[in-house]
Amino acid sequence: MARAFLSSGDLIADRRAHYAVMMSEAGDYAAAADLMRQALDYANSGCGQWPAGMFLLSEMYEKAGQTDEAVALWRQLLKLDPQDRFGAGLKLAQSGLGKTPDAAPPAYIEALFDAYAPDFEHALVEKLHYCAPQKLAQLIRKHYPERIFQHILDLGCGTGLMGGEIYRSADLLSGADLSEAMLKKAEEKQIYARLIKADVNQCRSSDLVDDNLPRPDMILAADVFIYIGQLERAFALAAECLRKGGLFAFSVETHDRPDSEGTAGSCEDMILQPSLRFTHSARYIENLLQQCGFALLERQLFPIRLDRGEYLPAYVFLAQKS
Repeated sequence: MARAFLSSGDLIADRRAHYAVMMSEAGDYAAAADLMRQALDYANSGCGQWPAGMFLLSEMYEKAGQTDEAVALWRQLLKLDPQDRFGAGLKLAQSGLGKTPDAAPPAYIEALFDAYAPDFEHALVEKLHYCAPQKLAQLIRKHYPERIFQHILDLGCGTGLMGGEIYRSADLLSGADLSEAMLKKAEEKQIYARLIKADVNQCRSSDLVDDNLPRPDMILAADVFIYIGQLERAFALAAECLRKGGLFAFSVETHDRPDSEGTAGSCEDMILQPSLRFTHSARYIENLLQQCGFALLERQLFPIRLDRGEYLPAYVFLAQKS
């Protein structure tokens, strides 16, 4: 299951839902959906509608091929939860039944990572072989092998995986993230001088830049832009926060496929994937960097992590503010 299980408040409903999740993980989606419907009946009879249970059932319907039933639940969820903590709007958009949003809803991202925080690093690094922070750090050191940056700002810092790779190269390291639980995990590492709760796609530069601190001479964003489709606002924010000549280093998942000469091309700038993450083309990123006043220093294509047994292609970019 992609979401943490949230209790209905009814012991019988919770127990049936737990068994339904186990059956779904074993691949018996139709039977899981039947049991999950029973769990919802128990919950709804005692405490009203249960959005988390409805979303679990919608995922089971989807995997069982019962698309109409899943769609009906996604639409019902959007009415119950306009902030869309479960990503029902993204599900509809990815299925071609709704407009693709510019970015994932903030409430969805916050709920997702608040739930993931306790096991985030173990699941992502040890099980899925996630390596974006290491690739970004290697790219930076390739161009600046011995440089100590005055102030590095780590956007979407999460639990501090990127910070752990780069903090020795910074006099001052700041981090920003939308998830309070992730920020608490990052604080435990004791490598950040300042941690800020902020949505990198909606905040202002004044939320990230403290007049009492040096303006950042490098901004990092490891695995952040997979939750933002249209990146114009985020790139403009990075340009506004950086000092002149500052560096912008980040990763994006991509749908580009290299041709025989090693170049990459795509007919689409960005795609909302079934994973509810956005992928971007190199062409789109490079055009946007130029529009926002950045000079591209280098990009590298690499496998970022496992997803359903296959490695996902991604880019790391290093650019400099002109």
